[in-house]
Amino acid sequence: MTNLFDLTGKVAIVTGSSRGIGRAIAEALADHGARVVISSRKADACQDVADAINAKHPGHAIVVAANISSKDSLQALVDETRRQWGRIDILVCNAASNPYYGPMSGISDDQFRKILDNNVLANHWLIQMVAPEMVERKDGSVIIVSSIGGLSSSTVIGAYNISKAADFQLARNLAAEFGPSGVRVNCIAPGLVRTDFARALWENPDTLKAVTRGTPLRRIGEPHEIAGAAVFLAAPASAFMTGQSIIVDGGSTIGVGL
Repeated sequence: MTNLFDLTGKVAIVTGSSRGIGRAIAEALADHGARVVISSRKADACQDVADAINAKHPGHAIVVAANISSKDSLQALVDETRRQWGRIDILVCNAASNPYYGPMSGISDDQFRKILDNNVLANHWLIQMVAPEMVERKDGSVIIVSSIGGLSSSTVIGAYNISKAADFQLARNLAAEFGPSGVRVNCIAPGLVRTDFARALWENPDTLKAVTRGTPLRRIGEPHEIAGAAVFLAAPASAFMTGQSIIVDGGSTIGVGL
């Protein structure tokens, strides 16, 4: 049964892995035997993560900085990973952006485009760059970190939620396309997690109270609590799962009745 979660010999790219959920996922994948590529815009921050992983698992992490808004930068990420490690078995599309907090009536076109470009189009680009070798090998796992925001409405992060809803459909479509070749595409949908990215939400006492009041576990999540779902989706344990979304939210989407 331990082989169900064994990632020995696998190579994983994790975008946005210099901190938060991405870092936790990269660390967990390495703990289960994978070699991981730490990637975000800032190479120095990535190096700190890689150094920590390599101290625990020597030779299991490298740094390839990339800006998800640049198609050329993403191609360089893929090319350098293949140059150093020869293959890509697991792709975790975790990096995202949300430059606007407020009602959609106030969002600028540039802000809306940035959200859609970075949270949806960049995932499409990166998956299309990695998928051919997975299809040829008839094995591979693509994981998109979406959000429970894609399942609900919001008066302050509406455009972000739209992009995350699109990620669910991106995974479904690609699962249908790649499935005959044995390549799986799934999503993780976290609830509110204590990360710098979500700081505007959990640092607001009213928002935090509203979220935790309706959450059965009565708290928000921590980054490491999302990582297990990624290990599952990357590993043989989920071999018959594709086009799906795992909600990891402390139960907030089920609500708490009287």
